[in-house]
Amino acid sequence: MQIIEVTNKRQLVDFIKFPLTLHKDDPFFTPELTRDLKEHLSAEKNPFFKHADVKYYLAFRNNDCVGRIASIVNRRHLEFHNDGVGFFGFYDSIDDKLVAKSLLDTAAVYLKSAGLSVMRGPMNFSTNEECGFLIDGFEHPPVLMTPHNPVYYMALMESCGMSKSKDLYAYITDIPEALPEKVERVAQIAEKSGVTVTKIDKRHFNEELAKFKEVYNSAWEKNWGFIPLTDEELTYIGKRLSQIIEPDTALVASKNGEPIGFLGLFPDFNIVLRKMMGKLNPITIAKALYYSRKIKGTRLLLLGIRAGYRNRGVDALLFREGFKGCRKHGFKSVEFSWILEDNLPVQMLVKMIGGSLYKTFRIFEKAI
Repeated sequence: MQIIEVTNKRQLVDFIKFPLTLHKDDPFFTPELTRDLKEHLSAEKNPFFKHADVKYYLAFRNNDCVGRIASIVNRRHLEFHNDGVGFFGFYDSIDDKLVAKSLLDTAAVYLKSAGLSVMRGPMNFSTNEECGFLIDGFEHPPVLMTPHNPVYYMALMESCGMSKSKDLYAYITDIPEALPEKVERVAQIAEKSGVTVTKIDKRHFNEELAKFKEVYNSAWEKNWGFIPLTDEELTYIGKRLSQIIEPDTALVASKNGEPIGFLGLFPDFNIVLRKMMGKLNPITIAKALYYSRKIKGTRLLLLGIRAGYRNRGVDALLFREGFKGCRKHGFKSVEFSWILEDNLPVQMLVKMIGGSLYKTFRIFEKAI
């Protein structure tokens, strides 16, 4: 058994491609494009690294790669929360306790050397991105930017002394022809109070991003694990999402010209990524063009209402207009994810719209 730190580009490619071998027989496995992951995991390309230190590790047994992990010191998290928490992410391994323990222990040693006292994860790289292990709902394929992993990961985590930190919920529903009467009524109240909803204007995307940041950093400030986005991170994330954003389902709510809320329903491009299997070439591009026309599902990736405007029907109004956009483009379903297990107001609203809980993701932690 050997754990090595990734120190060159060839090893980074091995780190990126290991899941392609490990999960090759899982029909729900949905890898990002290798090209995109090379950029995302690069300190030169991803602005996350301007306030974070990251180490990547690979586990080998008899010269065969059997696991991987990243150890993450997020200085902005520490400045914002002052909780001594470091993170692990990008975890994958065979079903072997020794492999899991070796990887987690290696990540913990690095975090402890940085003066941290708790290891939490998985985070790829933060709560602003993909996080958690799927622990319930394995019979359903993953939607855009959500985790999917083998059933045995939970047992591995618990066998290595990791315990629950927080559960994240995913709800799903068919897109309704009309909102329930009670939800429609509160949407109309917001409308009559002067709240307006507009589509994202892709021609002025940078200005729209500025509106989003203003609302996001205010609306999510009290959320568990929240870290404010920097301007550079916002531009970087915006660039990635702009390729798949649909203006009719990406909306901003305003009052008196001031942005007060946002909603982002994104087409589930995972159906495309599953056909491309990490590769970008003429054949996979042709597949992408073909299968992108067959997308019927969406994910509610973004939802935020500024403090002072909550419980006034703004979210209901955004849902009403967002669902209109979904129907216009032929989308049939929406996954609401993820929602914190203790965010009861949003869960109640989603249930009123018809959403049912169908997946749970878990973030683990332990003292180090």
